[in-house]
Amino acid sequence: MSVSSKVSQRIQRMKRGVPFSISRFYELGSQTAVQKALSRLSEEGVIERVAKGIYVRPKPLPSLPAIKVKTSAVSVARLWAREHRYILVSQGQEAAYRLGLQTQAPVKTIFWSDGPSRTFAVGNEVVEVRHIARQKLRWSGRPEGELFRGLSVTPPSGGGLQALLKAFRRLGLTKQESQAVVERLKASSLPKAWQEKLSELETRMAI
Repeated sequence: MSVSSKVSQRIQRMKRGVPFSISRFYELGSQTAVQKALSRLSEEGVIERVAKGIYVRPKPLPSLPAIKVKTSAVSVARLWAREHRYILVSQGQEAAYRLGLQTQAPVKTIFWSDGPSRTFAVGNEVVEVRHIARQKLRWSGRPEGELFRGLSVTPPSGGGLQALLKAFRRLGLTKQESQAVVERLKASSLPKAWQEKLSELETRMAI
């Protein structure tokens, strides 16, 4: 079976609307042959290229079959990060908003990463990835990481003990989990004023 046929068969088994990397197909033949096969399928409209080396099988809207949804720019950015093994986290302002530390929602989707800065666009959706110091990417995917980034962009004067309590409640942590998170944050590089508020929170949780 030709490389082109193998690529086509695998494409047909892939879920629509979910981005995939060309690297998943290199096991089927030479890079040149795989690239040509995907290029042909893209020209035929079977798949669409949404970023360098990243494609998607469009998904028709149930109510309007003629209109096809590609994927989301967020999904493409996350796939790109996984492919290159970059850390990718929501920016501090997004974390602060989700935790109730700030009331204003970010006007655009921005991720922080240890990878290069770049922009992903799919249709009208635009996602920006900003390279930032690795120190600010600590505890990726963990509650203490979200708190760390949210607190790092929120002035201590703008939130007291009640703001911290609200943030912890939104994370849905148990008392024991909250105490462990507080300990880690107290040992971090957060401003002294936040450290003091964390100590207040720790004392309150111990009662």
